[in-house]
Amino acid sequence: MLEVYGIQKSFGAQQVLKGIDLQVSQGDVVAILGPSGSGKTTLLRCLNFLESANAGTMVFDGESFQMGSISKKNIRRLRMKTAFVFQNYNLFLNKTALQNVTEGLVMARKMPKSQAEEIGRRSLDKVGLSDRYHYYPYQLSGGQQQRVAIARAIATQPEIIYFDEPTSALDPELTGEVLSVMRQLANEGMTMLVVTHEMGFARNVSNQVIFMEDGVIVEQDRADRFFENPKEDRTKAFLSNFGSAEQSHAAKKSY
Repeated sequence: MLEVYGIQKSFGAQQVLKGIDLQVSQGDVVAILGPSGSGKTTLLRCLNFLESANAGTMVFDGESFQMGSISKKNIRRLRMKTAFVFQNYNLFLNKTALQNVTEGLVMARKMPKSQAEEIGRRSLDKVGLSDRYHYYPYQLSGGQQQRVAIARAIATQPEIIYFDEPTSALDPELTGEVLSVMRQLANEGMTMLVVTHEMGFARNVSNQVIFMEDGVIVEQDRADRFFENPKEDRTKAFLSNFGSAEQSHAAKKSY
């Protein structure tokens, strides 16, 4: 479904991505882990062309693109197949929850307003916000705002959703409601790439885990093998900082 080879990205003299290869199949939920500054968010942003990679090849649905020289037309085509959920929601503060969900459908996809509103209501229902259609962001909790952002993503019926640390701006008590929605999407077969520090989610919802550091993929494996038997010493050290495999097992109760 999605394959990328040799992604490189530099900001000035600093090389942030040093040749990333990645393959994602339909229905995969890929958790991307790593310390701050490892290149996780930059990778995700390059995959959705929010940042321009310096080099690399993307194969999406069998069609190949050179990421360093891709045309704006092809970027638009690829973005029609994907959605992006940001850390800080990126909602329009002057629009209601329903308007935030329908804006892209009407403006970018030229959908009739009545059809967009029907899809928008259905998407908000799906994330548990059927009673918040006409609330503005300031009237919503952080968890509710992030669920509006997820509703906006699923309203476009994407083939892949990219999540950039979707719970990092939330209080712990609000994190669970967002992760519950993401688990529901995973159970329904949505393909997702998720930059996260939530070890319970990575272990118990994702089927593939990637560990990045210093712009490279240090280790990638099935989620069960990654947590039960990591191969690289650096991976073992990273996991130990989260309380070892026993803590990850304990987190399973919340998922």
